[in-house]
Amino acid sequence: MFSASQSSKAQFLDKARQAREERRELKERERAAVQIQALIRRFLCRCHLQREIRKEVEDFFGANESGSSKRSALSIFRIARKLLFVFNHKEDKERFEKLCRCILNSMDVENEPKVWYVSLALSKDLTLLWIKQIKDILWFCCEFLKQLKPDILQDSRLVNLHLTMLVTFTDTSTWKILRGKGETLRPAMNHICANIMGHLNQKGFYSVLQILLTNGLARSRPSLSKGSLTAVFSLALRPVVAAQFSDNLLRSFLIHIMSVPAIMTHLATLTPERLVVVESHDLFRKFILYLSREAQCRDVCVCLEGSHTLCLLGNLVYLGSLNDKVLEEETAHFVGVLIHMLSYCQKYVSQKKSNLTHWHPVLGWFSQTVDYGLNESMPLLTKQLQHLWGVHMIRILFSDVLSKKLLENQEIAPLPTQPVSPQNSLPMKNLFKRAFQKSASVRNILKPVGGKRVDSAEVQKVCSICVLYQTTLTTLTQIRLQILTGLTYLDDLLPKLWAFICELGPQGGLKLFLECLNNDTEESKRLLAMLMLFCDCSRHLITILDDIEVYEEQISFKLEELVTISSFLNSFVFKMIWDGIVENARGETLELFHSVHGWLMVLYERDCRRRFAPEDHWLRKDLKPSVLFQELDKDKKRAQLLLQYIPHVIPHKNRVLLFRNMVTKEKEKLGLVETSSASPHVTHITIRRSRMLEDGYEQLRQLSQNAMKGVIRVKFVNDLGVDEAGIDQDGVFKEFLEEIIKKVFDPALNLFKTTSGDERLYPSPTSYIHENYLQLFEFVGKMLGKAVYEGIVVDVPFASFFLSQLLGHHHSVFYSSVDELPSLDSEFYKNLTSIKRYDGDISDLGLTLSYDEDVMGQLVCHELVPGGKTIPVTNENKISYIHLMAHFRMHTQIKSQTAALISGFRSIIKPEWIRMFSAPELQRLISGDNAEIDLEDLKKHTVYYGGFHGSHRVIIWLWDILANDFSPEERAMFLKFVTSCSRPPLLGFAYLKPPFSIRCVEVSDDQDTGDTLGSVLRGFFTIRKKEPGGRLPTSSTCFNLLKLPNYSKKSILREKLRYAISMNTGFELS
Repeated sequence: MFSASQSSKAQFLDKARQAREERRELKERERAAVQIQALIRRFLCRCHLQREIRKEVEDFFGANESGSSKRSALSIFRIARKLLFVFNHKEDKERFEKLCRCILNSMDVENEPKVWYVSLALSKDLTLLWIKQIKDILWFCCEFLKQLKPDILQDSRLVNLHLTMLVTFTDTSTWKILRGKGETLRPAMNHICANIMGHLNQKGFYSVLQILLTNGLARSRPSLSKGSLTAVFSLALRPVVAAQFSDNLLRSFLIHIMSVPAIMTHLATLTPERLVVVESHDLFRKFILYLSREAQCRDVCVCLEGSHTLCLLGNLVYLGSLNDKVLEEETAHFVGVLIHMLSYCQKYVSQKKSNLTHWHPVLGWFSQTVDYGLNESMPLLTKQLQHLWGVHMIRILFSDVLSKKLLENQEIAPLPTQPVSPQNSLPMKNLFKRAFQKSASVRNILKPVGGKRVDSAEVQKVCSICVLYQTTLTTLTQIRLQILTGLTYLDDLLPKLWAFICELGPQGGLKLFLECLNNDTEESKRLLAMLMLFCDCSRHLITILDDIEVYEEQISFKLEELVTISSFLNSFVFKMIWDGIVENARGETLELFHSVHGWLMVLYERDCRRRFAPEDHWLRKDLKPSVLFQELDKDKKRAQLLLQYIPHVIPHKNRVLLFRNMVTKEKEKLGLVETSSASPHVTHITIRRSRMLEDGYEQLRQLSQNAMKGVIRVKFVNDLGVDEAGIDQDGVFKEFLEEIIKKVFDPALNLFKTTSGDERLYPSPTSYIHENYLQLFEFVGKMLGKAVYEGIVVDVPFASFFLSQLLGHHHSVFYSSVDELPSLDSEFYKNLTSIKRYDGDISDLGLTLSYDEDVMGQLVCHELVPGGKTIPVTNENKISYIHLMAHFRMHTQIKSQTAALISGFRSIIKPEWIRMFSAPELQRLISGDNAEIDLEDLKKHTVYYGGFHGSHRVIIWLWDILANDFSPEERAMFLKFVTSCSRPPLLGFAYLKPPFSIRCVEVSDDQDTGDTLGSVLRGFFTIRKKEPGGRLPTSSTCFNLLKLPNYSKKSILREKLRYAISMNTGFELS
């Protein structure tokens, strides 16, 4: 019973709770319904009200447009309040436009104060409300301006409308209410305008103007009209002028207005009177002085980031080009500001593409965000920046240097160099359409003299300017060549800068700059920047000048000055390497080294091609080759760097010795040298004399790289199929190598052609007619490499441009195809340079960017660029045409052939081994010395057998015949007869292996069993078994041995020797 009562109680409580919950839920639903109804009613009421108001506004403007009556300012004010009360950007866009037009129309009415909208500012009751209303209206105008695109016609009209509103109500000059008696109200009205302007500034007025200007100007053709641009710039200037150029507003103006791409250029083009306003307020000076404070300049740069900082820089440079007076007075501040801004950008300039970099058309790879919307305006920005390296600004900035006179009309003791050819009578044209004018007088050759204090104001100023241009070069990476071209435009800048450098420090030049390398002071860095700029510009100038301009017209530098400069550079680079500075160099020091070294090598290669420096000019007398070799053996870094960068300071003979040592070390490493414990692997080949090239190609091309470097024994088979007599101890292989090279380089085979004039060899462009021609070229490269590897000189005179390619010089950024062109075709070079110097309109000649060639009777057109045959050559692209043509003739036409030959050559000779030689020196390494055979040297290193000795009658006759009776050609034939090579070894006959020997013989070769005691005694005492007058001298080229019968008369010896050397039947002579 107890449990039943408990159960009914629980049920009762549960029901009560449920009823309570239901009542609460009902109340909540009722309350929610009331709230929803209230919200709906409010929304509907609001919508109704908005509709009513908008209808009222529409009716108001409709009546206004019908022109039935002029609306009073008060009615406009009231309708504006209503519109602003319900204002929505999307819905009320057109109504707002009508309101703006209505307000502007009211301001244009004559002599009706009650109609003028601005008259409400004078009403005590409405002044504050009117000010608030006009502030709101003007800010809505700003917000619309942010969204409008000036390149769309409809939008451009709206831009004009909103700008007119802003112009009208931020300045009192157009207010009719202030005319006449109303003039007394002007101060109060100006105060109201200032208040309105301040409000807009706080809301972001300058950002609005920046967006509008960028939308309208950051493109190839501006879409803002003259009126719009005038209005925007006037609006931007008003707060700055009103605040008397306070720092805050100057900062806003610089960040938002002056950073718009090329705005100053657009002002000059569309509305030049605005620039007059800029000048009247002396804005350029104010900008420079504001930015000259480092903290403020950094703040502006950080706000703008890279792309826009560059735009600000361009506008400042352009303003500077228009304000000579300010630029001259504020040079130091101007230069400092530009350096700071460029340095800021430079921090983010990257050398390569990565996930963190973006491409910029002027800066290159850039690690800050790039605004790609500015790309269209980059050409205009570049034009602005070009003023920085234009003649006008260079004359102003470098006025201290350019004002110096280079001493004229003084007699100069000529340096021991080859005479300079007389002045050329051709009209002197620059690569970039400038006329070079040269004084006939002789100036004092500029040498380091010293005497100018480096801490003087003049030196510091010039250093700062050099730092500016050096920073420009390293920051604006994509227009570097433009900058260098601009800096080299004035003929006298570089010589005068060199004269300035020569005057620095107590002793001048070299010592001062070497001291700077060891000082990490700001002053030292600035001095080194000056040297670096001089080197970069001079290198660029000499690279683009042709030989006539350098050697005959002597543009900018005299040849004697180039000698002095090259001596300075040679010493400077040597000291940097030898004193260990380059080993640990980083950053700016490494850049300086590459700059000075680059200029040095351009001069050295120019001198190698056509000498201007004295003999032994490039050598370092204080560098002992023995010390260098010891350090190389110990793998000392400085010795390796010296060999890598300036091998020319080592005498040529020592470099050849070094090369031979490198080859010997490799042979030992590969086991190619005979030792007491092992013999090298020998490759045997059999060659038919009548098919020497075919047999050699088939048997040698399959050999491995190491086998080609190893010992190869040759067995010759004559035309009858009989083995030729003779044991090959490298001699027969030497003969084979020389003969096969002679065959492949024969122009009749058409693998190689000869240049016009000096008949030097280069790959034939039509060699592709041969089957497997690329494999043939690779084989030729291997044969040539083998000859150099073994020290066998071969008579193959290569064209200079081809030797440069063999050395890899054509990959250098300083390599100029045009400079090498005379070594291919001097007549063609003259024709191209005449195009460069052509005075008239080059398009009259009817040339195109293509080259027509007669290939085996058929005319073939080669396009120098894609679509080149349809692109005419003009005065603008003629320099490109010349370089493209030279590149095509010397590289493109024979690219595959050259690559195959170089591949074969480098499989035997490592590239780093021959990098220490110039092109002429490589030719000597391949072909031996062109000098006549040194008979005294040959005699000194001759060994005698069979009774012969140095005082023997036959030996005395032999040397006398060679010296006095034989011509140089016959002496070369004699050398070829006994050694198989017509040229002497590069290092002299001491390096002929085995040594040249002469042996007295009594019998023919087939009966010869060697020397016996009797034969030696008979030879020694000139006792003959019988007169050998019928026998000829013979040779064993494998031993470099001359077998000479014991002739009784000198005349017989002369006759037989001459006959023997003129024959060419190998070992079968006797």
